[in-house]
Amino acid sequence: MRLTIVNQFYAPDLSPTAQLAASLAEHRALHGDDVTVVAGTGAYAGGQPVAPPATSSNPRVRRAWTPSFGRATVLRRLADYLVFFAQAKWTLLTLPAQDVIVLMTTPPYVALTGLAHKLLHPRTRLILWSMDCYPETLVAAGALRERGLPARLLRALTAVLFRWLDDVVTLDAAMEARLSRSYARDGAPRFAVLPNWEPAARFPPGSRSLVWGGFERLGLRGKSVIVYQGNAGAGHRFDTVMEACRRLADDYAFVFVGGGSAWEALHAARLSGEIANLHLEPYVPAESVAGVLAGAQAALITLRDEMLGVMSPSKLHAALAMGVPIVYVGPAGGNVHEAIERFGCGVSLRHGDVDGLVAFLERLRAQPALRAELSARARAAFEAAYSDSAGLARFDALLGGPTA
Repeated sequence: MRLTIVNQFYAPDLSPTAQLAASLAEHRALHGDDVTVVAGTGAYAGGQPVAPPATSSNPRVRRAWTPSFGRATVLRRLADYLVFFAQAKWTLLTLPAQDVIVLMTTPPYVALTGLAHKLLHPRTRLILWSMDCYPETLVAAGALRERGLPARLLRALTAVLFRWLDDVVTLDAAMEARLSRSYARDGAPRFAVLPNWEPAARFPPGSRSLVWGGFERLGLRGKSVIVYQGNAGAGHRFDTVMEACRRLADDYAFVFVGGGSAWEALHAARLSGEIANLHLEPYVPAESVAGVLAGAQAALITLRDEMLGVMSPSKLHAALAMGVPIVYVGPAGGNVHEAIERFGCGVSLRHGDVDGLVAFLERLRAQPALRAELSARARAAFEAAYSDSAGLARFDALLGGPTA
């Protein structure tokens, strides 16, 4: 099978989509597919462009130059997006006929580049791997008005795209329901719910002893450490968490490792002295994530109510891999709530339930047996549903088998 994967970021970049694209590409190449990856040179967090990995004949990584302005402002993101979009479209036009093109959602609407290839090669199967829904994400984030002209035009564009797609992969049932209700017509395209994953080799059993050195530097010995790892952006909400920080000031530390549009507000709260037990650290390389989570009593994940079915937090999978109990604050439904309900690996709370959040964290600190039980359940959940072996097997079934 000739398979192409399109995403703006690719390993060794630290973005979750980069890691997932590399996992799928390398897996399918290992099992006999002829795999091409179309990616950019820019870095998810901005700064220096990503150094391409060693040259490989399979998968072949076609790097399109992008300016790497980063994610600090909408204009910076848009510049990176447009440059990559134009080059990805040209690359797909010049590729020989592909059997399958897997199109991710970074940047938004990059799946339209696949239409150019399909116009030349009508038998090519187009699969949208939906990490976020557009324009729904922009509307929910307040960037577009629900009934404004830009939102209506983008919905019309999405409807056109869906008429050309063969399959849509969503991350949870809420996302499938939203997209199917809005854009599916006459049973097409086909939908499949395939949760994301993390590579098991990066999180071997017993690796919780490899604790990130940043905790010692921050002077957190003896504290109950609650870790938020990854992007803190427009899809997340922290008022309930910040109030819990204030109440649990003495023995607890809330450590945010990452970045995003909410970072400035979190920094302001920290610098004001209003919340003394809040610590903010920049993104760490993918290979250091295990060490960050190894020092955590619990992993914090949040989602705004408006984002249910629009995005699915990818922070879940690494936390489960490290056997860290999950503390989720957000709407019922979605991938994190589903994991907690199915595997009993943490607590699912609604926004505003500060009492519930404080009570749960105090129980974790006071009851080592409970912490150990939730930790074992988290790891079991990872192995059953959120490891690369589980996720890639589901993708193989979608594509028609590992040697199709």
